[in-house]
Amino acid sequence: MRRLAAAGLVATILALVPLGLAAQRGGLFGRFRGDQLPNVSYDGRFTVARVRYAGFGGWRFDYPDMERNLTLILRELTTIQPHIDGSNVHALDDPELFKYPIAYLSEPGYWYPTEPEVQSLRLYLAKGGFLIVDDFHFPDEWAVFEVAMRRVLPAARIERLTVSHPIFNTFFAIDTLRVPYPGRLGEMGLMGEFYGIHEDNDLTKRLSVVINYNMDIGDYMEWSATGLYAVAPTNEAYKFGINYIIYGLTR
Repeated sequence: MRRLAAAGLVATILALVPLGLAAQRGGLFGRFRGDQLPNVSYDGRFTVARVRYAGFGGWRFDYPDMERNLTLILRELTTIQPHIDGSNVHALDDPELFKYPIAYLSEPGYWYPTEPEVQSLRLYLAKGGFLIVDDFHFPDEWAVFEVAMRRVLPAARIERLTVSHPIFNTFFAIDTLRVPYPGRLGEMGLMGEFYGIHEDNDLTKRLSVVINYNMDIGDYMEWSATGLYAVAPTNEAYKFGINYIIYGLTR
């Protein structure tokens, strides 16, 4: 994978954002208010696989525009050839999920997995799957997530990550983890915190789960074509997203 100088990132993303905007004006990836679009057929290309769970509809927040915008930029900045005409949604106990090495879980503060989902996610991670957890804040949401994650991996240690961790230097060299939560909460001072679960609780081994707490990179990416949020944190969100994907595909 080629690495881009940080100074060139802003111009690159700004040049690509109109592509995302054009895509959102109509067709498959217009502004989506329904439940779920058809999944794309597996053909070996990278596909964003989003986790669906019962109850609260937060699993679909930022869907599908986040996926569309992220894969457009991923295609332009890396040698990965992703699906840009669709993405996938799977329940954790769907065997099809195992075809995709990276899964994205939104709003885990409302995630109450069933026992089959717990067992399936445990197996998915053990087989080398990589889980990105995003879009939650406040202690009560953390508590719900932690209870669910402890069911999946009872012995796991959830470690706070520092900027020196390899995941933050996999493609882009991320300089700081001090990125505001999108919107009003970020303007009031809420800053992202980043955690991870390492294989066998060994810090020298790969991360199997990366956790964005007090952060919502999906929201930044969803709205990147509209100017809703400032350019700087939006660019950082893309850096995190691309680094996560490269890390998950190469570890």
